[in-house]
Amino acid sequence: MNGRRSLIALFAIGVLLFQACANLQGKDPLQVTVAGIEPLQGEGMELRLMVKLRVQNPNEAAIDYDGIGLQMDVQGKAFASGVSDASGSIPRFGESVVEVPVTISAFRMARQALGMATGNSNGKLTYEMKGKLGGSILGTTRFTTKGEFDVPTGIDGPSTTQ
Repeated sequence: MNGRRSLIALFAIGVLLFQACANLQGKDPLQVTVAGIEPLQGEGMELRLMVKLRVQNPNEAAIDYDGIGLQMDVQGKAFASGVSDASGSIPRFGESVVEVPVTISAFRMARQALGMATGNSNGKLTYEMKGKLGGSILGTTRFTTKGEFDVPTGIDGPSTTQ
C-alpha cells in the first residue's frame, strides 16, 4: 500500500512540474488599458473608484484568473491601489473587461495636486499601472502598462504667451 501511495505522490509531483514548465514558456504580455472609471461610496478621507480594465490576451491559451490586484502610480509615486476576488477567463486571442475597486487617500491626492501646482510635472503627467490576475500558485499573470499625457493648460500654473 505504501508503494502505491508513493507512486501516486510521484505522479502528482510530475504533473505539477509539467504544468510549471508549461507556465514558464514565453508568453506575450497582456495589453491592459483603462476602459472606464466610476465613483464608489468612500469612507472619510478617501476616494473610491471602480476601475474597468480592458485586458487583451494575445496568447494561444486562455488565461483563467481568480483574484485581481492593481496598483497605480502617478509621477513615480503610489496613487491608488485595489483588489478584487473576481474570477473569470480571458479567452485566447481575445479580450475581457474586468473591474477592480481602488482607493485613493486624501493625502495622496493632495501630494499629486501640490506637485502639479508647483510645476514639477513639466507639462506631462506620467503614470504606471501594475497588477496581477491571480490563478493557481504557478499561474499568476502579471501586467504593467505605463504612459504619459499632457496636463491641460491652466492646471500646471500660469501659461505664458508672447
